[in-house]
Amino acid sequence: MSAGSYSICIKHEFVRHIELILQTTLKSSITFSGKGLHSGAPVRLTILPAAAEYGIWFARTDVLKGDNLIPARWDAVNRSPLCTKIQNAAGVEVSTVEHVMAALAGCGVHNALIEIDGPEVPIVDGSAVPFVRGIMQAGLQVLGAPVRAFEVMQTISVTEGGATATLEPADTMYIDFQIDFDDKAIGSQRKSLRMNNGSFARELSDSRTFCLQADVEAMQANGLALGGSSGENAVVFEGDKVLSPGGLRHSDEPVRHKMLDALGDLALAGAPIMGRYTGTRAGHSLTNTLLRKAFATPGAIRMVVCDAEMTQRLPGYGLVWDEVPQVA
Repeated sequence: MSAGSYSICIKHEFVRHIELILQTTLKSSITFSGKGLHSGAPVRLTILPAAAEYGIWFARTDVLKGDNLIPARWDAVNRSPLCTKIQNAAGVEVSTVEHVMAALAGCGVHNALIEIDGPEVPIVDGSAVPFVRGIMQAGLQVLGAPVRAFEVMQTISVTEGGATATLEPADTMYIDFQIDFDDKAIGSQRKSLRMNNGSFARELSDSRTFCLQADVEAMQANGLALGGSSGENAVVFEGDKVLSPGGLRHSDEPVRHKMLDALGDLALAGAPIMGRYTGTRAGHSLTNTLLRKAFATPGAIRMVVCDAEMTQRLPGYGLVWDEVPQVA
């Protein structure tokens, strides 16, 4: 029997041969350097291979005493409107994890240790594509445990103000997002995508974080967005103008980036989600509220072991290097 093959006896009447797809990690470590979007502080991050069933963990290498390990999990989120921040029981935290988490999920990486020497993930170019390209260059290693996924069994929805986030049953992972801004350069945008066949890397991974010029000024006045730059790592809008040099990578880059964020936030479930996520003006905090409600609602989700056919419908399946965007 091969490493990925199992025989299951059903009621002792017959044996059915099922090909299970195995979990992955990186073949080699990869390192990224940059600055934190909000702190502006220099930071170095390294993604290392990890064993089967390890999951995704962050390790603060600058924390020399006490517990420096932080699980990349929904119940470790210290909710914030501007980014996704995770924290362990000792109060050690890492913020702005959503882009690297989206890259890992979108490339089908199930296990990794992420070492970081500061409290905030480097913003790189404001998107997830540098992480995707690094993961693809390192390559994936198959491990000795089957892939598991969370299957959405009933519709769960949360609303806050004018924002709504919903999970509902579906035969694959979909992300459907809608945004509405008064600024004419953004306006109303909506997009829906299946998250298999490399669609994350091809359609979403290079879309950058965005904001309004007035918000930049307000955040910087309050000691935030100190590492943000419209020329390096963010798209800045003002009225009907795109202030960032070079303009947009996609005409609907803002909604694509919100979908990127949503995938990263949903990856904190701890396994791929088989279901449709719909966000209307939703943000990081509301998506985490949705996950908390889903896990607290009996029968809302169940964990399943993925066979080959099911795995073809998960994020990361079908990704090839030629589809990864090349950006300056």
